Amino acid sequence: MANLCLGVPGQPYLDELYRNICFQTFLSVLQSSKSSDVDDITFCMLLQNALKGIQSLLNGGKMKLMQTDQIGSLLAVLKKCMFHGLPGLSIEMPAALYPAPLPQYDKRSPVKQEQPEPATFKQTGNRRKKSKGKQKKGEFGEEGREHLGDAGDGSVLGADMLKLGLGDVQSSPCADPRPRAPDVARVCAGKEHFSSQGPAWKRISSSESEYSDAEGGIQSKTRSYQANVRQGALACFLSAIKSMEKRVLYGYWSAFVPDAPGIGSPQSVSLMTIALKDPSPKTRACALQVLSAILEGSKQFLSVAEDANDHKRAFTPFSVTIASSIRELHRCLLLALVAESSSQTLTQIVKCLANLVSNAPYGRLKPGLLTRVWNQIKPYISHKDVNVRVSSLTLLGAIVSVQAPLPEVQLLLQQPSSSGLNSSGSATPHRLNSEHWRKALPSEGEAPDHPAGCTPSEPCWLLRLCVSIIVLPREDSCSDSDANFPAFSSVYEPCPLRLESLQVLALLVKGYFSMAQSYFLELGEVACRCMEEMDPSIQLHGAKLLEELGTGVLQQYKPESAVAPDQRVPVSVVVTFWTVMLNGPLPGILQNCPHATLQTSACDALSSILPEAFSSLQNDQQILCVTLLLGLNHSENPLVKAAAARALGVYILFSCLRQDVMFVADTANAILSSLHDKSPNVRAKAAWSLGNLTDTLIINMETMGQSFQEEFSDLLLLKMLRSATEASKDRDKVKSNAVRALGNVLHFLQPCHIANPRFREAIEESLQALISTVGSEATMKVRWNACYALGNVFKNPALPLGEAPWTTQAYSALSSVVKSCKNFKVRIKSAMALSIPSKRECYGSTQQFGQIWSALVVALQKSEDTEDFLEFKYSASLRTQICQALLHLLKLAKGTDLPVVWQTVTEKGDTIKSYLLQYLKSGVEENETGTPTDSCDRERALKGALEHLSGVEKELGGKARVRVSGFLGDVLTNHTNATELTEA
Repeated sequence: MANLCLGVPGQPYLDELYRNICFQTFLSVLQSSKSSDVDDITFCMLLQNALKGIQSLLNGGKMKLMQTDQIGSLLAVLKKCMFHGLPGLSIEMPAALYPAPLPQYDKRSPVKQEQPEPATFKQTGNRRKKSKGKQKKGEFGEEGREHLGDAGDGSVLGADMLKLGLGDVQSSPCADPRPRAPDVARVCAGKEHFSSQGPAWKRISSSESEYSDAEGGIQSKTRSYQANVRQGALACFLSAIKSMEKRVLYGYWSAFVPDAPGIGSPQSVSLMTIALKDPSPKTRACALQVLSAILEGSKQFLSVAEDANDHKRAFTPFSVTIASSIRELHRCLLLALVAESSSQTLTQIVKCLANLVSNAPYGRLKPGLLTRVWNQIKPYISHKDVNVRVSSLTLLGAIVSVQAPLPEVQLLLQQPSSSGLNSSGSATPHRLNSEHWRKALPSEGEAPDHPAGCTPSEPCWLLRLCVSIIVLPREDSCSDSDANFPAFSSVYEPCPLRLESLQVLALLVKGYFSMAQSYFLELGEVACRCMEEMDPSIQLHGAKLLEELGTGVLQQYKPESAVAPDQRVPVSVVVTFWTVMLNGPLPGILQNCPHATLQTSACDALSSILPEAFSSLQNDQQILCVTLLLGLNHSENPLVKAAAARALGVYILFSCLRQDVMFVADTANAILSSLHDKSPNVRAKAAWSLGNLTDTLIINMETMGQSFQEEFSDLLLLKMLRSATEASKDRDKVKSNAVRALGNVLHFLQPCHIANPRFREAIEESLQALISTVGSEATMKVRWNACYALGNVFKNPALPLGEAPWTTQAYSALSSVVKSCKNFKVRIKSAMALSIPSKRECYGSTQQFGQIWSALVVALQKSEDTEDFLEFKYSASLRTQICQALLHLLKLAKGTDLPVVWQTVTEKGDTIKSYLLQYLKSGVEENETGTPTDSCDRERALKGALEHLSGVEKELGGKARVRVSGFLGDVLTNHTNATELTEA
């Protein structure tokens, strides 16, 4: 039956009916108990085949686990089979598991529960029970935890660890940090440490065993079959995880992931029980693979965890339960790490730790967890097995990238390189001498704030380690298992190790740039050396490191950056850095490289140059950068072309380039060419760059005035208008920036363009495209940009706003959006657009003015109505923007507009008054343009509207119309009285 369930490529799979019958049959077999007339081996074979059948249904049949009872029944039998035949453990499982946030009962037979033995960690003469040594290791992992500190601090590096022979882990002169054989016998007696991977009884001499050869053979065979059942159950569980939604899986979290045991209660069995106790390294590795699969993508689920504050309540909050589980996972995995002897399983432990670190919310947990992981993984960087070393670096990369920057990791990185390690240097061999890799680098590498002789005595341990692995020759004694990598018999460390080091270095620069900036030029030299090598993968990650270094400087110089000017990398150093890069291998890669991915990364790196540094580069180097990018924009590879289009969009904002009409024109032609590319990604990047280019047109118009506008080609401007209009009908990723570009171009147009017959049709089409986008069902980002673009259009005094037919359509679309759009940010932007016209004539007829006024009043009333709770945080900003728009309209109103205004004041005066008072008294906040507005500005706006209305009403002289200014006067009086009371 199991074989029937295997999928055969090219042939139809079993019908749904037969699949369900097979599944239920396999499930029934797994749920059944062994009868007395069936021997252990036959029963194991039966279970194995049933597990194999279910796994085939899940994999080949693409079966999706949807029903709760089906999932619960399957997980219950899988948990039962995961522990089948595990020495010293007997569990009884319910028929089904049910999703619950708290641990479900796990009945273990009290008779068979292990008892801690004082002799567990002593070498004894009687070794006949060595085959159950894994049980003793488990006792250390489960019941003997008091030796390692309580579950609260989870410490596994306490003083008592020295009793286990682990004190030598860091002081052993050998490069392999594993405990030696006698230590392993004490820590994990019975685990396969020797070359033979067979069961422990095979290593016992016949004189020490009470079994006959026949008995020993049967027992060995039985254990082997039981281990196969456990492995089959874990493999099936792995397939089940892939066949169900993660949110469903996490309902069973407590059934498979350990939690700290309560006082006096035993530890519940979990996947970590197998990882710590199972005598088979393969089974332990399988359990860790399953745990990794559960942890992968668990960030959202684990994000609720919190134990930073002491909770003293009558109940345990769910957040504390999850936090406790995270701590216990750290503790158990670190226990497994120090006790493991199999390199393959060790690799899985470290990978599992990396998955845990990547998803745990350390900002909400008490500090200390990462410190223990950090300290305990250090020795494994020098492990004899390359895979262990690579996975250890992956874990360190996870630590420096998770929620960076974390204060705890900052402190770890600031520790001196020798911290926690003795002079023998087992974990940081002499090849890591920092001066070794620094002395060959340029003398100007010293940053001005760290002149020669004043640099820190030694760089951060992790930075030094990564650089040494990347650039220094290998030491054979530290890589004695590299025979598995025959292609890496070069002078350097194995390629996977160097690649992982480069990735960790890039993550370190990205998350903790302030730590890496002291070695800015030196790290640039490392990137240069990598890009000079023949291996494309090393070149690629060298380019990625270069990009991170460039981006780190860009972040420091952003206007909103919190880094003090004297703490930034000096511009002179950045100029030196990029001069070296442009004289190095970077231009060659961009010009002649046959590898598209490498060219793309090099292009991204070139776009990360600091604008202030670019303007200080020599003229020929500036021309080189621009020429390279314009040339790559014609690449046949879509990845390279997209990167080049994006880079041009970055360069067009550089102040030294944007004022050059020729460069702007060349860039515009290149971008417009890419905007018609068949690749959606190229078009999306080109549209973003076109948006930036049109931003530049507006900046130049405001700073350079008429001269730039006259020099810029009318034909090119028309081409931009038509291309952007066409792009606004493309997919949303292109459309969002296309409408931004349209708004800018329409704002830029001069009276001569508008009067030009060639432009007339293009202008009308572009306006219709914007209006239709505002009211469309496109994504909110697209509609937000469309509202922003219409606001830009309204700023152009040369356009016939208020007279042309499209005016009515534009105001109608914005009025509809401000009242009813689900997204409050889009409503805010539409309200802002409605408040931009500076003259009453721009709003058109009295009827149109009244419609806009009424729409804003309705929008004010609905400013708290939303089905999406996440939108509530924008409701205050929405009310502010609407109130500003209403006061703006009142300040421009004519006498003929007042009846409509008075009608809404009569009907909804109390509501309008309450929101206006709230608007006046609210504190300083930024409006949508990013400029702060305080209560004084708001009072001035109200007084300005009041004065204008009073003047209009005075001219009219009608008694009925006096009430609108009176209404505003009442609002101002109430606000003044409330302010005086507060101050008193």
